[in-house]
Amino acid sequence: MTDSVEDTAGPAGAQSTGNEPATAPEGGYPAARLRLLQDETSTGPDRRAALARLTDDWLAGLLARHGTAAGLSGTALVAVGGYGRGELSPRSDLDLLLLHDGRADAGALAALADRLWYPVWDLGLALDHSVRTPAQARKAAREDLKVQLGLLDARHLAGDPDLTATVRTAAYADWRESAPKRLPELHDLCQERAERQGELQYLLEPDLKEARGGLRDATALRAVAASWLADAPRGGLEAARTRLLDARDALHLTTGRATDRLSLQDQDQVATALGMLDADALLRQTYESARTISYAADVTWREVGRVLRARSLKPTLRGLLHGRTAGKGERSPLAEGVVELDGEAVLARTARPERDPVLVLRAAAAAAQAGLPLATHSIRRCATANRPLPVPWPAEAREQLVTLLGAGTPTVPVWEALEAEGIIPRLLPDWERVRCRPQRNPVHTWTVDRHLVETAVRAAALTRRVHRPDLLLVAALLHDIGKGWPGDHSVAGETIARDVAARLGFGARDTTVIATLVRHHLLLIETATRRDLDDPATVGAVAEAVGSTRTLELLHALTEADALATGPAAWSAWRGGLVADLVKRVAARLAGEPDTELRGAGEPTAEQERLAIEARRTGGPVLALHTRAEAPTEADTGPETPAPAQEPVGVELLIAVPDQPGVLPAAAGVLALHRLTVRAADLLLLDPIDEGPVLVLSWRVAAEYGSLPQADRLRADLLRALDGTLDIPARLAERERAYARRSRAVLAPPPRVTVATGSSDTATVIEVRAQDAHGLLHRIGRALEAAGVAVRSAHISTLGANAVDAFYVTGADGAPLADAAAHEVAAAVERALQ
Repeated sequence: MTDSVEDTAGPAGAQSTGNEPATAPEGGYPAARLRLLQDETSTGPDRRAALARLTDDWLAGLLARHGTAAGLSGTALVAVGGYGRGELSPRSDLDLLLLHDGRADAGALAALADRLWYPVWDLGLALDHSVRTPAQARKAAREDLKVQLGLLDARHLAGDPDLTATVRTAAYADWRESAPKRLPELHDLCQERAERQGELQYLLEPDLKEARGGLRDATALRAVAASWLADAPRGGLEAARTRLLDARDALHLTTGRATDRLSLQDQDQVATALGMLDADALLRQTYESARTISYAADVTWREVGRVLRARSLKPTLRGLLHGRTAGKGERSPLAEGVVELDGEAVLARTARPERDPVLVLRAAAAAAQAGLPLATHSIRRCATANRPLPVPWPAEAREQLVTLLGAGTPTVPVWEALEAEGIIPRLLPDWERVRCRPQRNPVHTWTVDRHLVETAVRAAALTRRVHRPDLLLVAALLHDIGKGWPGDHSVAGETIARDVAARLGFGARDTTVIATLVRHHLLLIETATRRDLDDPATVGAVAEAVGSTRTLELLHALTEADALATGPAAWSAWRGGLVADLVKRVAARLAGEPDTELRGAGEPTAEQERLAIEARRTGGPVLALHTRAEAPTEADTGPETPAPAQEPVGVELLIAVPDQPGVLPAAAGVLALHRLTVRAADLLLLDPIDEGPVLVLSWRVAAEYGSLPQADRLRADLLRALDGTLDIPARLAERERAYARRSRAVLAPPPRVTVATGSSDTATVIEVRAQDAHGLLHRIGRALEAAGVAVRSAHISTLGANAVDAFYVTGADGAPLADAAAHEVAAAVERALQ
């Protein structure tokens, strides 16, 4: 006979062929099975275990009776797969292996197999079966990964227990020996299945078994643990698997079918069978379970990759090894208190989360910006430190959140890791209502919470279009936050967004803008597609709701990001064209309003004037470092709104230098060389004693990591940069090459440089929006110097990972540039940043 016989099913009530038993299945088992399934007091794991025991006894009886009748010995009946684990759902198939020692007559053995398989088929149950010797089972496992996985759950039912023990021992020994080769194969199978079936946690009609985060992934994690190479995070994993099994049981009972797909028409019945309020409650619990399993799988496979890499193996495991990393065991700084180690962002040895409540956000932002996963143990360490952020948040916390949201696609796994460990609800309590909340609209690809994160990801690619990327990103994260409450989610969301923005520490004016964006995030798309744009009342209504061109600019970007994050059916060139047309008409209506947000040179402080006088007297640069609080600007609070309390924001560096070519790029380059991150800056041109102008640069800086440099060292390097003995471009290029070797920069949208026409009567305003990077301001300054323009004032701001800079420039005659010349300068700066 062949070494195995495998079928997935046989004919119910099959006709006799001479080999199958002539009698019907044993009357006792079907009746007992039916009573058990109808017993409403027996549910969940207890019922599955009871059904497995009942089936065990029935099959053991079949083997004992027919084996004895045939005079066969040296056989064993073994349950494998899900049945081997003792987890029988009402319509589960039976996975059975008939072992024999190889001495039995082939015909007698085939007849015995028929007398075992046909009763199963006659009950209408699906059956996976095989007949093998231990050696044949071991050989089949080596050749077929699925066979090997099934044997890991082998459980003795009847017959010779030594045969079963031999197979189990060999299966585990072979699995552990071959794990470095077989685990990559298993991971590929999981990935291919996920690509076919999708992610269970987002599907309206999920497959509880095959989709990513389903029961097969939970089984794969058991196999990884059995390899002894890695183990899954245990927190909530078994409970999540149990909930999916319970849902499948209810699905089998309510439909009467052996199905794993939770279709829309069955969800209400399944929810009722499980004692849940409604189908939404069922889906939400299912999504939460799938999310737990998916997160455990991500962490586990990452650990497998690290172990295999440590063994100097080269598995062909798609997505398992995360590209270029620092050398094995080498720590590469990412941010204050955060380093890269073995392909993950981890806390530095000196990090103290119990003293630094911003650390978890800083670590998350650094991980996302570097395209790295955030180590689970680091998240848990931050979570157990249990020191909440003050309310309102300090400026750094707000900036780190914006940086995290602005990282693009790498934001998603970092955010999911924070959520899996309970960090997000602590930071944003209102998040709990939208977490895992289903959207019963086939247009939507994601659950509410994932849609919000995905909208922020899409918005990150549009930040070059807006003057305040931070407001866009936060509004994107909050725009559907009202879906956790009854009524119009836009109305509820406006109130929640206002509270959250204030919690994050935004000023009153910015809070109002965020709330307006959330309230009207559907306004443009609904008006453009449902109203007559030629009717003046249509444009007037939108203009009145939006209120300003700057808010309109943000709303336009949010509308596009929201639609793109919804799904392929929500956005098209046609819809985009209609929205753009509406925005153009509304902008024209609003064009007469004065622009109060983009300001020119401000009045100097007494400290700035003092330094300017000293610089003119000494003829060289003068520096001063101050740790101080920063009062919010009018752009944050509005002219009629009381300013909130000041908060410490880091270090202010003041530099005064007699006016000469190259001051801005030299100063910016020196700061970059000393790893100082510029959060904000202003450049003023003063003439304090009528002896010649002095440039005064006010910088708000922070050390990228480590301590701040001494002011004397900064001054010495600035002198060298100004006299040409310090080659800043070469030094920055060298550092950039070294940095690139050990990091993976996030793919950022390209820089955008524009002319803000009509923003000033005395100068031309050049606006730069780009990804913040080492030496960015130095490159901008060099490009402006090369263009032959004079920088009369500059206003630099870093919003998360985005630089939003405005430069007031004039020609050699001190007058604003002609329109053509201004656009040439903007184009030259943009080329320099690419």
